[in-house]
Amino acid sequence: MKHRTSVTLSALAVAAAVALAGCASGTPQSSASPASTSPAAPSATTADVSREHGSNDVTFAQTMIPHHQQAVEMSQTLLGKDGIAQDVRELAERIVAAQGPEIDHMNQMLQAWGQPAVTESDGMGMDHGMMSDGAGNGMMSDEQMQHLRGAAKTDAARIYLEQMIMHHRGAVVMAQNEVDNGRNPEAIALAKTIITAQNAEIEEMEGMLKGLPNQ
Repeated sequence: MKHRTSVTLSALAVAAAVALAGCASGTPQSSASPASTSPAAPSATTADVSREHGSNDVTFAQTMIPHHQQAVEMSQTLLGKDGIAQDVRELAERIVAAQGPEIDHMNQMLQAWGQPAVTESDGMGMDHGMMSDGAGNGMMSDEQMQHLRGAAKTDAARIYLEQMIMHHRGAVVMAQNEVDNGRNPEAIALAKTIITAQNAEIEEMEGMLKGLPNQ
């Protein structure tokens, strides 16, 4: 009986040791996992934005965000249509891919400066035609957006390219104003990126327009 009891106790001791070892090895893993998946990227990016800013930096972000939002909407509208030329479709995809992250970046800037983020509903309520020092900035009117939504194939591509050229030209003017009058280094750097990218796309779209078949 003593022999059986000692064996049983030994087995229990071994089992307890294994269980404790399993808990010990699992604890670091479970604590490390949430840390690695925590939303550190947005706060880190926001922290990287310099707090130095002026009113022009705030205005730049607050007006360029809805400007970008409409460019994304225009592009997604076109991408939802059949019969669009491949080069025009690829351009629309690039605009969505580039301007979506820029919207997020500008909202992070605003938050770093103690300003509220600009949502799509906020942008919809703004005067799109007069958002940059009282000058037109290429934003499409509701009527023009409806025209794009109702157009098909080559007609839709033509409307999209013509309107996006004007849209980009407006963005370049807004961005140049930030380069000339802004204080925040990240905002100025983004403005320079917008100028370079959108001037190149304007030239590209002008070439695409010439290549569309006549109707």
